[in-house]
Amino acid sequence: MKILITGGAGFIGSTIASACLDVGITPVILDNLSTGRREFTKDRAFYEGDVADAGLVDKVFSDHPDIYGVIHCASLIVVPESMTDPLRYYRENVAKGILFFEHLARNDCQRLLFSSSAAIFQADGERLTVDEDSPLAPGSPYAQTKAMLEKVIADVSAAGQLRSVSLRYFNPIGADPRLRTGLQVLKPTHALGAMIECHHSNSTFTVTGTDFPTKDGSGIRDYVHVWDIAQAHIAALRQFDSVLETEAANSSVIILGSGKGTTVKDLVRIFEKVTGQPLTHAEVPRRPGDQAGAYSGSNKAAKLLGWRPMLTVEQAVQDSLAWHAKRADILGQVA
Repeated sequence: MKILITGGAGFIGSTIASACLDVGITPVILDNLSTGRREFTKDRAFYEGDVADAGLVDKVFSDHPDIYGVIHCASLIVVPESMTDPLRYYRENVAKGILFFEHLARNDCQRLLFSSSAAIFQADGERLTVDEDSPLAPGSPYAQTKAMLEKVIADVSAAGQLRSVSLRYFNPIGADPRLRTGLQVLKPTHALGAMIECHHSNSTFTVTGTDFPTKDGSGIRDYVHVWDIAQAHIAALRQFDSVLETEAANSSVIILGSGKGTTVKDLVRIFEKVTGQPLTHAEVPRRPGDQAGAYSGSNKAAKLLGWRPMLTVEQAVQDSLAWHAKRADILGQVA
């Protein structure tokens, strides 16, 4: 089996590509390297460029006519950045995504796995749990782009131009356990990446928001090891046709989450346990776009894909720290 992975030189896409290789699936990478790393494409079929580039996408399919389907991970993902520059996010994520889907349809590529986000949900009151039927209320332009593309994909699938499964991730953390790839940015915006940077620089980690309706007032997340996320994609590829047959539709939506809520303050405690050292931290007000968060109350992935996360938050922290120690050797000075 051969799979096209857009954004395959990024954190999640490259990890999926490694998981594919481990089980005999051949990844073909398409990435413009705006945030991805060329080093993550080593010994993999790689095309540098934009998903909106019709000629380039046509060349990929001309060179690889046996592509089984596409995993669409290419996306801008920084919530605060999307608040200050929404036009860029709508252009890069939505407008170019629509062009890419046109290119897929023209090349008669029917199977699409879309990298969506649990950020599109409206948290369910004080329970803070969501499932596939929970109401949507995207709280940032980034989240809006994911919700918009899901709608586009559903409509295009209903028209018979694509067949699709949208995977709504919760919060991927960790690294490839074999340390082939991991978080590639120097100053990450998610909580664990920021903790690691603060730990190594002896600076203060900020808990952004302590007035949320959670057990300790800090935001709550459903952290899933990125390797488990990658394994879910393998399962979705293998079960793609059967999922849509079960759903009796050309499109489906599946949540990828652990079902366990971890607050930011919980994560600080886990981090301190793994490192054996205190983490200097301070509480500050919420940032624009920050929400209380939510965690999965769904078992659909288990039913349709036979998938449940196997790795713990502690293991994700350990793998993230190991990757940070090795990152410079692989990537050199990270830009």
